[in-house]
Amino acid sequence: MKHAREKLEAKKKPVRALVLFSGGLDSILAVKILQKQGIDVTALTFVSYFFDAKEAKKSAKENNIKLVIRDISVAHLGIVKNPCFGRGSGMNPCVDCHLLMLKEAKKLAREVKFDFIATGEVLGQRPMSQNSRALELIEKKANLEGRILRPLSAQVLPETEMEKNQTSPRAKLLVDRTKLYGISGRSRKEQMALAKKYKIKAYPSPAGGCILTDKEYSNKLREVLSKIKSVKKSDIDLLRIGRHFWVGRTRIVLGRNHEENLKLKKLAGSSDVLIEPKDIPGPTALVRGKRNKAVLDVVHDLLLKYTKNAGGDLQVKIISG
Repeated sequence: MKHAREKLEAKKKPVRALVLFSGGLDSILAVKILQKQGIDVTALTFVSYFFDAKEAKKSAKENNIKLVIRDISVAHLGIVKNPCFGRGSGMNPCVDCHLLMLKEAKKLAREVKFDFIATGEVLGQRPMSQNSRALELIEKKANLEGRILRPLSAQVLPETEMEKNQTSPRAKLLVDRTKLYGISGRSRKEQMALAKKYKIKAYPSPAGGCILTDKEYSNKLREVLSKIKSVKKSDIDLLRIGRHFWVGRTRIVLGRNHEENLKLKKLAGSSDVLIEPKDIPGPTALVRGKRNKAVLDVVHDLLLKYTKNAGGDLQVKIISG
């Protein structure tokens, strides 16, 4: 009687999965593959100082996927500064970043009572964070060994707890391994074919990757982290705008066009100073840090250099931040 009741309850309550979701094709496929098995899926995406949820929100809406967004800005900045497992080609702490996301997913799964966590990872697609050694390391450090499902590569990875036959009738209903896939490597052909199979019409083209892999951006970020003791959001936001110069620990950012000039004015804090050419169009300079004669002389020279038709004697005006 008890056994029959457990079976009935298992049928009534759908298996619930929490899927790490970027909004790219792989994560959309991970959701669809699980939904095909009747699993109730919620997607989880993250925002930080270095990435937003714009693509994830768009993809979730277009593909009718439930989405939860979590802000990990402070914790993520901490691992960008001091990663435990090294960086890639730039300032990208790929292993630490993914580990942080899984730890946050684990917390949410406990809070909301999801049955398991899944990702859209493909074995061998990313050389640093999606090789078999990195996947094993991340699982171990997150204390989730054998408890992360990767539907796209499951059949070329060790069997997880969710796929094994267990004593509980409910456990048997979690995931059917035969309906998962064995994709590996960097080719996208199999994913494109699956997109047609699952009738996924809307998904973004493969992007250029994380901004932290960009060498120019990474160089600017290193300088910011080395010269600013307490980095705040606007310090990071400034990295995507204009030309950057330093006088000691004073930061000078020049807008390259009208749009960037407006962005600098929006990002200026109460202790910043904005300086721009007087009476003629030109770049706006945001000055953050100590302002002495040497700094102001450098700002004047930079404005003179980057202002068209400035002449030999450029007049400037100071705008409060």
